[in-house]
Amino acid sequence: MKKKDIGIKCLIPYLKKYKVKIILAVILIILYAFLVALSPTFEGKITTQLFSDVTAKRSVNFARINQIIIILVCIYVGGTLSNFAYQFLITDAIQDSMVDLRKEVQSKIAKLPIAYFDKNSLGDILSRASNDVDTISNALQQSFAKILNAVLGLSLAIFMMFKIQSFMAIVSLAIIVFSAIISKIITKKSQPLFQKQQDSLGRLNGIVQEKFTGFNEIKLFGKQEAAIDEFRNVNGELCESGFKAQFISGLMNPLVAFVTYIGIGVVVIWGAFYVIAGVIKVGQLQAFIRYIWQVNQPMSQITQLAGTIQSSIAAVNRVFNFLNEEEEIEEVETVKEQRDIIGSVSFENVKFSYTEDKLLIHDLNFKVKSGQMVAIVGPTGVGKTTLINLLMRFYDVTGGSIKIDGVDIRQIKRDDLRAKFGMVLQDTWLFNGTIKENIAYGKENASEEEIIRAAKVANVHHFITTLPGGYNMILNEEANNISQGEKQLLTIARSVLCNPPILILDEATSSVDTRLEQKLQNAMRNIMEGRTSFVIAHRLSTIKNADLILVMSDGNIVEQGTHEELLAKKGYYEQLYNAQFAMQDAAL
Repeated sequence: MKKKDIGIKCLIPYLKKYKVKIILAVILIILYAFLVALSPTFEGKITTQLFSDVTAKRSVNFARINQIIIILVCIYVGGTLSNFAYQFLITDAIQDSMVDLRKEVQSKIAKLPIAYFDKNSLGDILSRASNDVDTISNALQQSFAKILNAVLGLSLAIFMMFKIQSFMAIVSLAIIVFSAIISKIITKKSQPLFQKQQDSLGRLNGIVQEKFTGFNEIKLFGKQEAAIDEFRNVNGELCESGFKAQFISGLMNPLVAFVTYIGIGVVVIWGAFYVIAGVIKVGQLQAFIRYIWQVNQPMSQITQLAGTIQSSIAAVNRVFNFLNEEEEIEEVETVKEQRDIIGSVSFENVKFSYTEDKLLIHDLNFKVKSGQMVAIVGPTGVGKTTLINLLMRFYDVTGGSIKIDGVDIRQIKRDDLRAKFGMVLQDTWLFNGTIKENIAYGKENASEEEIIRAAKVANVHHFITTLPGGYNMILNEEANNISQGEKQLLTIARSVLCNPPILILDEATSSVDTRLEQKLQNAMRNIMEGRTSFVIAHRLSTIKNADLILVMSDGNIVEQGTHEELLAKKGYYEQLYNAQFAMQDAAL
């Protein structure tokens, strides 16, 4: 999907839910801005009173001054309380809205098709879900109230300046005009750089995630320098774009301050003549200068926030472009959920391609009876895993159909379809939690007896009982406090507990030693009993007892049959089999 410039307006629906808090906060911001705008006038009254008493050579009217001071104290206290209250309300509303945004991002991840994750870096996706949302949250937190307060403060300060002396106020407005021009020019230059900065940050996170995941392989093949160079290049891009963005954006504040100082100098000289001429009072000149600072203050706040705002715009574009990605849409016309299926599977003239210009699978045909063990073999890249992805509707077929119990799987809801499958993959996935929680992951409210029974079927119960804490032992985040084979046994136990009618085993024994391989084979035989099973394996020794072996090459099934039948044909399967055992003999 083409990237779009979304804009901050897309955040309005998230903030709207908390409009009561925001409206109260806005009322308090208005009150605060009004009180701030009043204070210079009363401060000027003290100066005027003192100046008039001294020049008239009379006693200072402390009673009048004390009255003004009491009013000023009330203004200051009221302003402080208003400031505190609106900060609390606006913080609460923004944080709640960001919780909703994070939930939507998380929900979106679950709705995206597998194709999206195949095409995009995991680190970049994580960056959008974490860094970019945090950038939006920080920007709203820092800028929402300040910008509103700045607009109100600016408006009230200008009003009070016109009330004191119109011509001086018109001259002072040049500060705002020049500041706005400066801001516009700098924003136009820096905004693309902030977008580039966020994109570079996403790529950097992707590289970090990738390199840490493959750290052992990088060390093994001596590719540390290449990995460091790749990181250095992207880090350099991030540094360069970040420096340019922040530097150019940072020019705004000193330039606006420079314009303000010139304006104040002109007004002070001009105002002094007006005081001498009796057009305005000395306290009014003091108040007028304070109002210029009140004009400068919101302008400075906005310019200081320019970098944060521009970063947030870039982050908003990234997050909402992600939220606008096409989801895995469920068709309206689907059959009712099949609660009990036999497990027969057929591929009928199946065609599939990841891209329109290259067909990967051509007219694939085969049938699997319920309860059969089907092995899929062939070199890397011939379409073995793709076949499984099609079966589970991670991708839909380009042509032909896949049927379970005679029903086209496109007529079955994806969630209902996938609930019928159990998977044991080469890359095991366990999470930070107890062993009991990991086994029970696929079945809510599983009893302890069910969990133990599943572990026994998977030949992992004895191992668990030898661990400190047994079933309550905590697996760390990488689950590397147990071995790879033991992880695999736990995932098998998880599949047993789900009791699926169809089972998929994808290279499940390829990364374990011979001792554990035998244990895994026994566990897999236990769970495959009475179930339709699809087994993808490079070790042909593990699928000798398969009811049906599908030999794939270039997206087609070139041979199919039992182990003995295929060897008797003396074809492609025999070549694969003999080549594998020749390699094993050579290794010995």
